[in-house]
Amino acid sequence: MHHFQHRNGELHAEGVPLREIATRAGTPCYVYSLATLRRHYRVFDEAFAGVAHLICFSVKANSNLAVLRTFAREGSGFDIVSGGELFRALKAGGDPAKIVFSGVGKTREEIIAALRAGILMFNVESPGELDVINAAAGALGLKARVALRVNPDIDPQTHPYISTGLKTSKFGIDIQRSIEDYRRARDLPHLEVVGVDCHIGSQLTTVPPFVDALARIRDLVDRLRRERFQVRYLDMGGGLGITYNDEQPPEPRDYAAAVTAALRGLDTTLLLEPGRVIVGNAGILLTRVLYLKGNEEKNFVVVDGGMNDLIRPALYGSYQGIQPVVARDGTTITADVVGPVCESGDFFAKDRELPAVAPGDLLAVMSAGAYGFVMASNYNTRPRPPEVMVDGDHFYIVRERETLDDLVRGESIPESLR
Repeated sequence: MHHFQHRNGELHAEGVPLREIATRAGTPCYVYSLATLRRHYRVFDEAFAGVAHLICFSVKANSNLAVLRTFAREGSGFDIVSGGELFRALKAGGDPAKIVFSGVGKTREEIIAALRAGILMFNVESPGELDVINAAAGALGLKARVALRVNPDIDPQTHPYISTGLKTSKFGIDIQRSIEDYRRARDLPHLEVVGVDCHIGSQLTTVPPFVDALARIRDLVDRLRRERFQVRYLDMGGGLGITYNDEQPPEPRDYAAAVTAALRGLDTTLLLEPGRVIVGNAGILLTRVLYLKGNEEKNFVVVDGGMNDLIRPALYGSYQGIQPVVARDGTTITADVVGPVCESGDFFAKDRELPAVAPGDLLAVMSAGAYGFVMASNYNTRPRPPEVMVDGDHFYIVRERETLDDLVRGESIPESLR
């Protein structure tokens, strides 16, 4: 459930008409519902109440400080994949002892920053990374807690770009050879092996891939314990999907029931890294119709938001629901909803049946709270949009729209060209 609903024919975010937000913040802009963020976090967390667990929100899904602060106040930890995300999580009030550092390409500088912050652990992706973390920890006189991200070779049945648990993926260490790397990690003097990590993909809409992965992970944990490894944490990553169109993903309670059943008696603290499932349907992209055009083959609705603002449809061919903020007379059109960027891939929808619209109308691109602003760019020298958070009957601009001066900040013209 989310808190974007029509009232008297007009779409609202909680108690605020989206038209009012567009008037003040302009378009395009992202709008997040605080009540939805809180509700989704609590539903997910409560689903695992029967087992020792820690929720580590996946910062890559939405890294706005106000969003991260919302989860920090709920007691969430954070899953990060860069030094920048570490900075944001700490800036938002995150507890470093609840931060896990994932990602295949951690730099020495990022590792040092995380060690100095006192994070919970590193999810290690390669044997070479073990050496770098060990050396960095030694230079600081510390011991780094590590888990190895193992690749169970499970097909998550999702888009290939967001499938991360197959042998052909760049992520993780092959589960069959991981025992060798665990032994090696134990021999390095500045590492403490504390767990096992696994993440098989994103936008999963069925439970069996998770259960299949857990069966292989459980076998690995049993083997590690026979070799006297102290496996205290089992990190299952994230990946639970949401409804964009007609998907029917499992409810968090059903997902939790399957996971906890598969882990019964294992005696570990379960780490979970939800992202999309919490923030995806808690946000929208608000955009305005600029022009209508058509020919013998196609109708086009040209809006002021583009692929640089929300790249998911262009990158993944993904579906995003689109609703008019104020409905018109009930007639419909079939059209491509496209943006102003000079690429044929700049679209939000193809051959979509929509309520008839006119220039100046506002449209809400739904389910844009995850992998929306965080993937935005300045392509075509377009300022990135603002982000707005709604709290009941009030709203706040929690990130200002970029200015033209922002676009050239840090650039300079060399003396020889002046």
